[in-house]
Amino acid sequence: MPYVRAATVRRAFTRRTSGRGATVRLGALALAGALLAGCGSGPSDGASGGGVTLTVDLFGSFGYKEAGLYAEYEKLHPGVTIKQTDTEDEQDYWKSLQTRLAGGGGLADVQAIEVGRIASVTQRQADKFEDLTRYGADALKGEFAEAKWSAATTGDGRVLGLGTDVGPEAMCYRTDLLRQAGLPTDREVLARTWATWDGYLELGKQYKAKAPAKSAWLDSVGSLFTIMIGQEEERYYDASGTLIYDSNPAVENAWNASTEAAAAGLSAKLDQWSPQWNQAFAAGSFATIPCPAWMLGYIKGQAGDAGKGKWDIARLPGGAGNWGGSYLSVPRAAKHKKEAYELIKWLTAPEQQARLFEKQGNFPSSTGAIAKVAGAKDPYFSGAPIGRIFGDAAKAAPVQVLGVHDKNVADQITNALSEVERKGTAPDKAWSNARKGVENVTG
Repeated sequence: MPYVRAATVRRAFTRRTSGRGATVRLGALALAGALLAGCGSGPSDGASGGGVTLTVDLFGSFGYKEAGLYAEYEKLHPGVTIKQTDTEDEQDYWKSLQTRLAGGGGLADVQAIEVGRIASVTQRQADKFEDLTRYGADALKGEFAEAKWSAATTGDGRVLGLGTDVGPEAMCYRTDLLRQAGLPTDREVLARTWATWDGYLELGKQYKAKAPAKSAWLDSVGSLFTIMIGQEEERYYDASGTLIYDSNPAVENAWNASTEAAAAGLSAKLDQWSPQWNQAFAAGSFATIPCPAWMLGYIKGQAGDAGKGKWDIARLPGGAGNWGGSYLSVPRAAKHKKEAYELIKWLTAPEQQARLFEKQGNFPSSTGAIAKVAGAKDPYFSGAPIGRIFGDAAKAAPVQVLGVHDKNVADQITNALSEVERKGTAPDKAWSNARKGVENVTG
């Protein structure tokens, strides 16, 4: 989470298992729970020493390298070298991971899992991943929001991943572009003006009327759909594990708002995670972008130093939501299982999660880290109080229901929306295409 940590960079907020069945519930953070002593320490037995090279395979922008965490870990553990590979698009990453899991070869010591895939891992692929309780992970349970922990736990108690970030949502925007269009730039004023999604779309129409050249209101209608559906408890599955996406009013509402935005010409028509989308951050191709916490680091990376002070963050229209969040897991086929566990234990400890948020914007899933970042502000985003904005969103986010194919269903719908905005496909035809795609991926 994102993935980036989203699709690619990406990531979502996972919470509690629903009856150990086909769905996973996720939602607002439970902030209760005391931290265990020594939660931020590294391996206690020196097992990671002796010239070990640990391979880490991620998607999107987790920020570990950028925040200096790998370098620090290597310094704390002489002889350990960390080598990271990274696939920008989470869909491409997941496909490659499935191929390697099936063959048993080419797997890294540490593999990232996006939250939309975690039900598939715990319910269908548990035999492919290490049970981290074998290495003492059960002692860490109190350090994480209960539902984040439960989502990576199988029905028989195996823990298959440690939680990284979660994805409380806000809206990021370019103050310079809004100013040029004669619109307000104060984050509190904007939050009141676009308190609803209708208000957001209306403001977008005002922006379009006076927008700077080659600049749209938002990046893509797919991101609009994703952020809106992240505000709902039931999305594609109900609590019994039944697919309900094609009869769920919440999905219909998000679809209609997204196709309305496309018809009004409010979108820059950019496929998220594409090279053109990446370039658009620096080019000023859009004024607003739905923004889970993990997106902050991604924006900084794409917009660069020239974007500092031009961006700001406001509360999301329509209430709190969540988009994204991930886990770090150790495959059964990993070469250095114990050392890999010690690394992910350290990377997901409260101290490291707090540093990642302050430097990259990835909002913590650790209860201790959440308390540490409550007062954080981000100079890049015009001094926005990111600890408060995203902390409030995390606490108010709904408990969501995820099924085994949750991510696949979401991908089919956002692909169909791309047809609407980029190819001019009629919304009814695009929805029909989405339903056929869902049938194919859910079998």
